[in-house]
Amino acid sequence: MPSVFRLSAPRLTVAAAACAALLTIAVPSATGAPAADGQGYVDSTARCTPPNAAAAFGSTATSRVAICKTPDGQYEYRGVRVRDGAKLIIPASRNGDGAFVAVNDGITYTVTSSSLVVSAGKQVIREEPMVDFHGSQTPSAPTAPTAKSTTTPTTPLPPPLPAEVGGGGR
Repeated sequence: MPSVFRLSAPRLTVAAAACAALLTIAVPSATGAPAADGQGYVDSTARCTPPNAAAAFGSTATSRVAICKTPDGQYEYRGVRVRDGAKLIIPASRNGDGAFVAVNDGITYTVTSSSLVVSAGKQVIREEPMVDFHGSQTPSAPTAPTAKSTTTPTTPLPPPLPAEVGGGGR
């Protein structure tokens, strides 16, 4: 006959607390910032590679972006949609308010310390609050787009990096 293992109420409480503590340690937080260093997010397209330097980088609930500055003073927008790893790498500029602006096929991406705003003309398609930001503080409300439109690269981008393969509806 199999033996039955019974826990008293105090032991059950201690066991439940221990399991909860292990789960908290073992499972990364969905709201925590991704791993980063001075160049941007590790294992991500939202990262600057030398000789470019990170002017700013940030993460929203659904996106990661880095603004890289080239040695000749130009800016580059490097964005990743976390859900599916979709990438966008295009030239960017800095407007008079200090926000970074990039334009691709009529869609404007404005990066400030408080949000990533995606717009078409004057219509805001999406405004994503920053949950993690590294760089100088910029105004929270972007001004009218000032970047010139650029052509989309014809070379396909490589598959998403491990940190960019999203999931769980992020």
